[in-house]
Amino acid sequence: MSSSLTAGARRDRLIVVEDDPTTRSMIARYFAAEGFDVEEASTRAECRRALKRQGADLVFIDIQLPDGDGFGLAREIHAENPVGIIFVTQRNNDIDRILGLELAGDDYVTKPVNLRELLARARALLRRRRLDRESSRNRSVATFGSWLIDQTRREIATREGVPVRLTRGEFDLLAALVAADGRPLSRDYLIEVISNRDAEVGERTVDALIGRLRRKLGTTPGAPPIIVTVGGVGYKLGVAIDRHV
Repeated sequence: MSSSLTAGARRDRLIVVEDDPTTRSMIARYFAAEGFDVEEASTRAECRRALKRQGADLVFIDIQLPDGDGFGLAREIHAENPVGIIFVTQRNNDIDRILGLELAGDDYVTKPVNLRELLARARALLRRRRLDRESSRNRSVATFGSWLIDQTRREIATREGVPVRLTRGEFDLLAALVAADGRPLSRDYLIEVISNRDAEVGERTVDALIGRLRRKLGTTPGAPPIIVTVGGVGYKLGVAIDRHV
C-alpha cells in the first residue's frame, strides 16, 4: 500500500515491516491518514526491495519475520541508509529492548500497539533527525585521550586513524560525554540520550553500554581512565578534550 504525495509537498515515507496482515494494514492505514507515504512489507526481502525503489525516512520493524529476525534487518538498514528505525514487537523483555537499541533502533514499542502513541514517537523521532541533520553542519571534531571523534560523520578512530566500530547507543553515549566537556552526566540524562524518551529503558542499559565502551576504548598505562564513574550521579569523561572546527 502506498499513498500519493500531497501536491507541492514531500511526505515522510514510512515502511511497515510486519508479517501479520491485520496489524500491518491497521498501522499502514492509520499513518497514511496522518499524512505519511506508506508502504507495507511482510518480509525482510520485501523491505529491502522497497528501500531500493524509493528509500524511506522511517521504518517500523517487527522482530519476528518469516525470513529472519528484525534485528538483522535493522543492522542492514543502518549500515546502508540514514533511516529512523522503530521496533514494533510483542517481545517485551529487557534483553530484546537493549539489543534493539544497541544495534540500530531509535525506539522500541511493544504490542498491542497504541496508534496515537506510535504516531507521537514517530513524529518526535523524525523531528530529532531533522534537527540533527541541521546541527551537524556546525558540529566539531574533537580529540580526547588517544581518540578522535567526528560527530558529523558519527565516526571514532585513534589519533593514528584506526577506526573502531560502535553501536548507535554506544556512540550516542560517548558523544554526550564528549559534549559535556568533563561535566558529570546523570544516568537519567543518559537514559534519555539512548532511548529517545522510551521510559522502559533503565540504568542497566546505560551501565551495560558504558562497560562496552570502556572495553572498546581500552586503557593506557599511567593515563587516567577515559570514562569515570561519578558516585551517586552517573559518568563523565576523565580526559581533556580538544575541539577542532
